[in-house]
Amino acid sequence: MTLKISIDAGSPTAPYEQLRAQISDQVRSGRLPVGHKLPTVRGLAGELGLAANTVAKAYRVLETDGVIETRGRAGTFVAAAGDAAARQAATAAAAYVAEAHRLGLGRADAEAAVADALRAVYGP
Repeated sequence: MTLKISIDAGSPTAPYEQLRAQISDQVRSGRLPVGHKLPTVRGLAGELGLAANTVAKAYRVLETDGVIETRGRAGTFVAAAGDAAARQAATAAAAYVAEAHRLGLGRADAEAAVADALRAVYGP
């Protein structure tokens, strides 16, 4: 199993975000299994022609999201992220519902706002 990343220098999306999204997608799809060891920050930066800080930023965000975990000198590995991602999504959804209710939105308007946001990110 190999990490397959391609960075589009002409994209309006920042390189660290492209890297974060691609690793996250590969983990979510199962192409990178739980426990898979990721390249070092410097190693991946060299492979992709990126600054080490760019890769480090992507790794930090992925670790915060529960997708990867750093085990000190042993390296960085794919974490069992499914549960962490589901918990974070549920927390975000609950916060949204509480805020929509506080603003006085009815259920239909709150659901319509979510549907619009989902279409904006995932497409029709």
